[in-house]
This record gives sequence, structure tokens and C-alpha cells, in this order.
Amino acid sequence: MHAFLVRVRESFWFLPALLGLVAVVAAQLLVTLDRDVLAGQVPAVPFLDALSAGGGRSILTTIGTAMLTVAGTSFSITISVLATTSSTYGPRLVRNFMADRANQLVLAAFTSTFLYAMVVLRTVHTAVDDGDPFVPVVAIHVAVLLAVVDVGVLVFFIHHIASSTQITSLQRQVQEDLRVAVEHAYRDGDDDRRTVGRVAVPEAGRGVVRAASDGYVQSVEWRGLVSCASRTDCVVDVVAMPGRYVIAGDVLATVHAATGSRDHVVDARAARTVRSSVLLGPARTPVQDVDFALQQLVEIAVRGLASGTNDPYTAVSALDLATSVLVPLWRDGHPVTGLLDTAGRIRVLQHWPDPGALVSGLFTTIAQYDAGHPLVEAAADRLAERLEAVAPPDRRNVVTQVRQHARGSGS
Repeated sequence: MHAFLVRVRESFWFLPALLGLVAVVAAQLLVTLDRDVLAGQVPAVPFLDALSAGGGRSILTTIGTAMLTVAGTSFSITISVLATTSSTYGPRLVRNFMADRANQLVLAAFTSTFLYAMVVLRTVHTAVDDGDPFVPVVAIHVAVLLAVVDVGVLVFFIHHIASSTQITSLQRQVQEDLRVAVEHAYRDGDDDRRTVGRVAVPEAGRGVVRAASDGYVQSVEWRGLVSCASRTDCVVDVVAMPGRYVIAGDVLATVHAATGSRDHVVDARAARTVRSSVLLGPARTPVQDVDFALQQLVEIAVRGLASGTNDPYTAVSALDLATSVLVPLWRDGHPVTGLLDTAGRIRVLQHWPDPGALVSGLFTTIAQYDAGHPLVEAAADRLAERLEAVAPPDRRNVVTQVRQHARGSGS
């Protein structure tokens, strides 16, 4: 279920399929209302006029044809935007458009209206057809109402697609992905579900759970692992954290028995739970992968510095947006090391990247490309100064050393 929900979120097919099914059911129900409850009589409702069979068919045919045409045009525009974004800002940002709920809803609205019109159209009969004339007046007027709503949806889509392709909007989306990933992996102290302190691995025997297929670890269903570990009274050490590429046979996690000295045998049910909790896919995603979430923002900056683009202002804004996430992380953030069950016992061990590694990777990458761009160098210096200003005692002067090393590497 975890894997299904994650994939559904980034798919173009789920919402159109769901709303299409709803449209078909709604059409059947309204036709039944017209036939069995109203018995072909037009209810006394304002703007609800009687229709001939020919008029009803013309309305439904026009709506169905128009909605299918608009749906195809909208899909073509979306594909064109995906291609432009991939070539200009990086192929890894295509996921943002795939996961955009507004784009999914727009496509779903047009296709579901088309299906609704087609289902209602097949129920319109004249006396010549079968001797039993029937015009579902209510269902046809609902189709007209849906068409009016879809006009507003089309206007919204044009505005949304024009807004979402702006570089500032893309950067904001990537920044929000980074913020969510950081809030998931780092804390400023312990709470009733997480700890950031050193965690001792049980000395009892251990068993391993290996991957059954290849792919990147895209996310982990941590609550399921905590429940499984609590139920079997063990500690699960997740070796393959989000962002790591594994092949079949690689260790996903080690399972330590809470008591006992012999080797711990992982039962089949627990092994299935661990495997199903680790979602593998063909590409990295920023859902829980902090390093990749920051990499996306850095990639926008680097592509802005490319010779073909030569847009240092994009790189400057990317660094400024990274500041709002990295400064609180550098000041208060510590990687979560363990997840607790309801009794307060550590059940799952995590291994998130150290904040110093994230900051070092950012400055090292930027230093490779910011030579000859004083604006970008100044933005990187501002970021370094802000991090140094809020650094706790154990991180004092770390940013300065990282920045100097990055400059040396870049030169």
C-alpha cells in the first residue's frame, strides 16, 4: 500500500481513472433518476427546460467532442512543458510536474466530462429508434453544467501552466521538497518518537533482510517498521537509506534480537514487512532523500551558470532559497538516529547524512562553476556567513574551512 500510494501521487493516470469511474456512475444514477423517478417529466426547476431527443444528442455530442479535444490539447501542452523543463532546468525536475496535483485534476476533469457525456448520450432514444422515446433532461443539463465548469478549469490550467514554468515557481517547489525532507530527517532534540543521540546496537544475534530487486531506495515506511519491530521484539537497523542504489541480494536492513546470544532468524512475515516497507524505484526522489532534495536546488543553480544559459541570477536565487532551509538546520538540526515505539524503546535505527556533508557538497559543487561570476560567489559567501553566524560550538569554523576547501578545489 505504501509503494502504491507513492507511485499514485506521481502518476497522470490515477485521478483521471478515478474521476472517470465517478462520472460513469453519476451518469447512470442520473439517467435512472430521469427514467424511474421523474418518468420523463421535467421537474419545476429554474433553467431546466424540456429537450427533444435531437437537441439532447446535439448537446451531448458537442460537449463530448469538445472535452476530448481540450483534453488532448492540455496533454500536449503538458508534454511540451515537460520537455522544455527537462532540457532547460534538468530532467530530474520533470517529477515535479508529474506530481503536480493541479495538472492531474485538469486532465481528470476533461476526460471525466467526456465519459459522462458519452454514457448519457447512449440513453437518448426517439420513437423512431425503438418506439420508447426517452430524453434524460436532468442528466443532460448536468452535462451542460460540467461543460461550464470545465471552461473555468481550462482558464485555470492556462494560468497554472504559465505560472508553474517560471523559474521562481520551480525553485519554490524544490525548496519545499528540501524543507519537508529536512524536517523528516533532522530534529533539534529528542521527542517521544525520535532520538538524535548515540544509539547502541543490541549485542544479541542478528539476521539480515536482502533486496529482492534492483533500484534506488525512494522512501521507507518507517511506522510499519516500528510496528513490526515492536511486534517481534527486535531492533531493525536500516542499512539502505533513501537515495542508495541496491541490487538484488544487497542488505536492506539488519534485524537484531532484543535478547539472546545466538543468531537471530528473521521470520518470513517480518522479512516481507521490511521489504515492502522499503520502496525501490528506477530514480531517486526528494521524498525522504535529503541529499537529492538539496542536489535538485544546486542543479538549478549550476544549469544557470552553463555557457548556453549564462544566467547567474538563477544561481543566486537558488542559493538564497537554500539559505532559508540550511540556516535552521545548521543551527539546531541533528540527524535522527532512532525511532521509538509507544513504550519508549528504540525499534528502528536510521542513518541520515551529517549536515556538514550536505553543506560541504553544496559549496564544492558551486565552486566548480561560479568562477567568473561575482554575483554567485557573493551569494555563496553570504550563505557561508549566515551559517557561521548561527553555528553551535561543535560546528564553529566548519563552514569557513569548507568554503576555503571548495574554492581550492574549484580553482
